[in-house]
Amino acid sequence: MSSFTPVSALLGGLLIGGGASLLLLSLGRMAGISGIVGALPFSRRIELAWRALFLLGLVAGAALLYRFGGPFGVQAPVSRAHFPAWLLIVAGLLVGYGTAMSHGCTSGHGVCGLARRSPRSLVATLVFLLTGMFTASVLRHWLGG
Repeated sequence: MSSFTPVSALLGGLLIGGGASLLLLSLGRMAGISGIVGALPFSRRIELAWRALFLLGLVAGAALLYRFGGPFGVQAPVSRAHFPAWLLIVAGLLVGYGTAMSHGCTSGHGVCGLARRSPRSLVATLVFLLTGMFTASVLRHWLGG
């Protein structure tokens, strides 16, 4: 928490909420990344276009932030750890399995589902948060990471 920047956090939240609202109002679609990615290979042409553009915007935004930094001195953290490719693949598959098992990801449940007052999304978001806090606690305090 020593590097918390409330202005950039507020702006980021407004951009995420605005993007999710724009997608819902314009196309009637939820901005859940796992749903967007999961349906990409099975989409018709018009569906494929907006899904691909949405994902391209996410990647382009991250690339721009990484390359130029943020307006408030935000820099993308560079990890010194180098993980083997097989471990990253296994981790990605586990994340994909978890999002399929919970019928959505943090963006789908936490941003869009909570905005719709979905009880399932409330439970999913609480589980995400508690699991994240537990994992961070184990890594930082018990394993010395």
